[in-house]
Amino acid sequence: MKIQEILKDSNYKLTQFAQTQIDELENRITTSQDKKGKDIHKVRCLVRNKEIVLTPEEIVRQLYLDKLLNEYQYPKNMIELEYSVKSGIGTKRADIVVFEPSKPKQPYIIIELKQPKLSEGKKQLESYCKFEGASIGVWSNGNETELYFKQEHPKSKVTYLEKLSYLPKFSQTLASVLDVKYTLKSLLLNDKLKTKTLKDIILEFEDVVLANSGVDGFEEIFKLLFTKLYDEYASSDNADVISALLANNIDIQNIDDSNFRKLDFRNTGTETDTFNRLKKLFDEARKQWKGIFAEDAKFDLTPTHLKTCVSYLQDVKLFNSNLEVVDDAFEHLVNKEQKGDKGQYFTPRYVIDMCVKMLNPQEHETMIDTASGSCGFPMHTIFHVWNTINPNMPNLLTTKKRTKREIQYVQNKVFAIDFDLRSVRIGRTLNIIAGDGKTNVLLLNTLDYTRWNETVTNRDWLKNYNEGFAKLEELRTKKDDNHSFEFDILMANPPFAGDIEDETMIITHPQVGKKDDGKYHKKLGRDVLFIERNINFLKKGGRMAVVLPQGRFNNSSDKAIREYLAQECRILAVVGLHGNVFKPHTGTKTSVIFLQKWNDDKDSPNYCPQVADYPIFFATMQELSKDNSGDKIYRKNTQGQKLKDLHGHEIVQHDLFSQFITLTESTPKGIAEAFMEFAKKEKLSFVGK
Repeated sequence: MKIQEILKDSNYKLTQFAQTQIDELENRITTSQDKKGKDIHKVRCLVRNKEIVLTPEEIVRQLYLDKLLNEYQYPKNMIELEYSVKSGIGTKRADIVVFEPSKPKQPYIIIELKQPKLSEGKKQLESYCKFEGASIGVWSNGNETELYFKQEHPKSKVTYLEKLSYLPKFSQTLASVLDVKYTLKSLLLNDKLKTKTLKDIILEFEDVVLANSGVDGFEEIFKLLFTKLYDEYASSDNADVISALLANNIDIQNIDDSNFRKLDFRNTGTETDTFNRLKKLFDEARKQWKGIFAEDAKFDLTPTHLKTCVSYLQDVKLFNSNLEVVDDAFEHLVNKEQKGDKGQYFTPRYVIDMCVKMLNPQEHETMIDTASGSCGFPMHTIFHVWNTINPNMPNLLTTKKRTKREIQYVQNKVFAIDFDLRSVRIGRTLNIIAGDGKTNVLLLNTLDYTRWNETVTNRDWLKNYNEGFAKLEELRTKKDDNHSFEFDILMANPPFAGDIEDETMIITHPQVGKKDDGKYHKKLGRDVLFIERNINFLKKGGRMAVVLPQGRFNNSSDKAIREYLAQECRILAVVGLHGNVFKPHTGTKTSVIFLQKWNDDKDSPNYCPQVADYPIFFATMQELSKDNSGDKIYRKNTQGQKLKDLHGHEIVQHDLFSQFITLTESTPKGIAEAFMEFAKKEKLSFVGK
């Protein structure tokens, strides 16, 4: 295709345009050659009515003109290209200007296509709108499109831009678009996460708003996301209707949402209107999902700052099966120095999914993550089991209502522990939603279990965690002893940086803390301590997957650790991860070890007889999944477009497991599928025949 040839070395993409528009433009292109025999592609401009040379920017402009003329129905005589506009000390030329219907020379919409970077394009638009008096600014590179409308602070009279969800059609006013009924259907159609990450969106308003607001950025953004989740949750009935109709092949565009609930997380009305509406939503969310925020918690942002933040987040759909949506954002927000010093990084979701697929958790089995972070392992275990309970339902953390069985599984079988309060609050939020208000995510130090009794007598701690801890106590091997538990499954990515030197409490208890002469080490790596601690959480025949530094498998100094593992468990598999997996935070090479605790009871469903010699599954990840900077690499089709799974999520390029692109098409089988074949051949207790 000629269009692809022109775009191939540019930053411009065409995902914002319908294929019919692209095909129509392709059919209008004429090609000639210059004196050197090089192809020159031209097209007749839809507004200037003359032949023009097609550049990447001009392709995007012609497609956007097509939208303005045909979709938004603006008359050709209201549109001008390369319009001279004031910009600070000089003048520049705007790519497209649409004039006011009643004022033919007054710019109404200014559209900027020159800058592939949003931050630069927005600054340009702010300047244009300020000096030209335009009400609306549009930025697009063909892949992303951002709409803004001009606001003026009532007191300072400072002009600024706020996000706009819809571009008004010729027959509409800006006021009518700002006040349009916005439902869950609208959110699905306008979801900004189709083209960018939540982290990128937060970075946009974090620099503009939070940097100068004097508030705790994490807390305020957490409150906003918490409130946004609740607003979507409050439209559960509408989600049921949409899911049912989509399942019957009804196009979402044709779904009648006239009786749907109106979403309240919007920046409509005055600053006071928005602030009061968000305050009411946040208060309702706190009462629905208790134990995340204090009873007297409130927004500390000013009404102006709150309204601006809402404008950036209002077109983001948070309820999603791909927890990277929130993880990337929260990993950015959680104190990086604090997390980094402890060697604790959020685990990429494709690594988590591989572990879940290989351990194959079932509805009757209990599961725990002992270093849970934002609860990726527990949440994806929940998704896996939900899918076994109801195979025909979407495997999502969704606004759609869950069955009693699904909710009871979350409430009674899934546990998580972490010692970082911020991470626990994030994980609790997701689990509370999945568990219909209940969760077993606990703020505890997994390694320092001898001091748990001190923690659990704290009244403030009990207020939030007592119900979950009472369920955890029921799984102890011995009453009143927090040393050992009876879990079926454990998955964790424990901190693997830094040493523990608490010789009085933590180091002098585990077996791995002893030297050959019977004395205790003065210090031990956190991950080493977690190895034994995690094994003590498992019942006989229980299985686990743990991320460890590659050195634990290779270093001669760690031979005793490997011997301890072999003594306590059958080593099922070792999967080497690529060195880029945890970038940009660390380049430490890691592997995942899969274990099953020995169990000689032939009548047990978790039968795993201790034998001296047995095969072990070894695999090494070949595909990078991330580049050297830590940015994800996505699978693409032959046209260079990113592939998406059945839920509309872009597919990271890895070889850990296969993913469905359509109901009949999937990516190649990976390590998880190869392991399951191995497990069936070995007749391991947790796989089918």
